[in-house]
Amino acid sequence: MVAIYPGTFDPITKGHINIIKRSLNVFNELIVAVAKNSQKEPLFSAEERLMMATESLKEEGLKEVKIELFDGLLVDFVKRHNSKIVIRGLRAVSDFEFELQMAFMNRELDNSIEMMFLMPSIKYSFLSSSIVKNVFLNDGCIKNMVSKIVAESMREKLKIIKGERK
Repeated sequence: MVAIYPGTFDPITKGHINIIKRSLNVFNELIVAVAKNSQKEPLFSAEERLMMATESLKEEGLKEVKIELFDGLLVDFVKRHNSKIVIRGLRAVSDFEFELQMAFMNRELDNSIEMMFLMPSIKYSFLSSSIVKNVFLNDGCIKNMVSKIVAESMREKLKIIKGERK
């Protein structure tokens, strides 16, 4: 059975990778769906996020996971891939409130699609892309939070941002 793990992944973190590994314990096929058109204002372009996800999963030896960009409704992406399962990570009660709303909306759009919520390992329970960006942009160490390619991409992006501020 194919499961879909959607997200902005701006950037992909070790918490995301932990959810991917947990998903592979349950499903024999997983597609990581990198959202192109996010309501958020991503630091990285969709193509950069796709590259970082691809390289991060290779670094972890997870070459069997498919990674694709998607735009539009998640339920349409899920249907196109003949799936019925969407994986979502939950870290805290605050995540649950948002995820519950999204699950109900997706159920309204297509009640054949099921949401499966997975919790990350405790060491990643605090981790989010927003936190990683905030720590990094304030000169904090992120090496235990992201892959090498993400850390490198963030350093390059920071050079561009600082260059634009001059």
